[in-house]
Amino acid sequence: MDQITHEVRLAHWTKVIEECSNRPAGQSAKQWLKENNIPEKSYYYWLRRIRANAYAEAKSSLTVISKPMPAVLAEIPVRSVENANTEKVSFEPAIVLKTNDFTIEFSNSASKALISKVMEGIQHAR
Repeated sequence: MDQITHEVRLAHWTKVIEECSNRPAGQSAKQWLKENNIPEKSYYYWLRRIRANAYAEAKSSLTVISKPMPAVLAEIPVRSVENANTEKVSFEPAIVLKTNDFTIEFSNSASKALISKVMEGIQHAR
C-alpha cells in the first residue's frame, strides 16, 4: 500500500472510529457497526493500528532522562466545591500519572487540550 492510500484509509477509519465512539448511550459497538454496514473485523483491525500509532507517537514525544533531577515540591490545597444544590463535590481522579518524580491526577472531565498542555509542560520541565 502506498503512502497516499494509507493516509486516506487512515483518515477514513479515524473518522469511523470517532463516530462509533460517539454512538448513542446503551448501544454496543457491534450494533452500531452492523447498522452502519461496517465490517467488524476491519473496524477492530484499524482500531488496533490507530491505537498503536498514537502510542508510538506519545512514546516518542516523551524524553527519558538518565540522571535524577532535583524535585520541587508544591502543595496545592484541594477544596470541596459546592454546586448549585449546595452538595459537596469531591475530586476523584480518573487518570493518575505516576513517575519517580511526581504524580498528576486528572478527572474524567479534563479536556484533551488540558492534558496535552500538562504533558507539554512535563517535557519542558525535564
